[in-house]
Amino acid sequence: MSQDEARFPMVPTLTATLGLKGERPVIATRDCKDVVHTFASANVTTGAVTSRLYGSRTRTRRKDGLSKTKRMQVAFAHHLLDVARAYPAAQNREVILVIDNAPWHRGRPVDWALRRYPHLTLYRLPPYSPQLQPIERLWRPLRQRATHNVLFDEMTELQHALRSGLGYYRARPQAVLSLLGSPWNPTQSVEA
Repeated sequence: MSQDEARFPMVPTLTATLGLKGERPVIATRDCKDVVHTFASANVTTGAVTSRLYGSRTRTRRKDGLSKTKRMQVAFAHHLLDVARAYPAAQNREVILVIDNAPWHRGRPVDWALRRYPHLTLYRLPPYSPQLQPIERLWRPLRQRATHNVLFDEMTELQHALRSGLGYYRARPQAVLSLLGSPWNPTQSVEA
């Protein structure tokens, strides 16, 4: 499985858009530092996507006193629990998650999740090698589907758009496989 996380800010992702000739379209924005972190794991053989959204509000971050790394470690540990539920040990002897070297991929919460589900194994990629992580190819189409040129008034609206975009890919594993560059086709036999 290929695992990664992406950051989706409340500020819209602006792209080229159609407009009337001679008029410039106006896209609103606001000075908001709230973000939604999206953790996702993609099965490179079936195209199944397991994801978790973690909203991070500026006001809350200032009050809780925790570092970004500590908050992200807890969110990543919860994502590992989601993966373990999607791929239980009874049906999967070992589940290998290919991860990068983000600081939140280690620590007490992550160790706790890995002890709880020993069939999960983390395989760390070399530093600065996003080209080796197939799930990186999912983020751009997800942004295009969910956040381009949209100004969200509330974080819940952004989370709903991301859930909808991820739901689109969950319902279309072949689209995920084509994005990941996986040659596997479930309609073909093994001998073919």
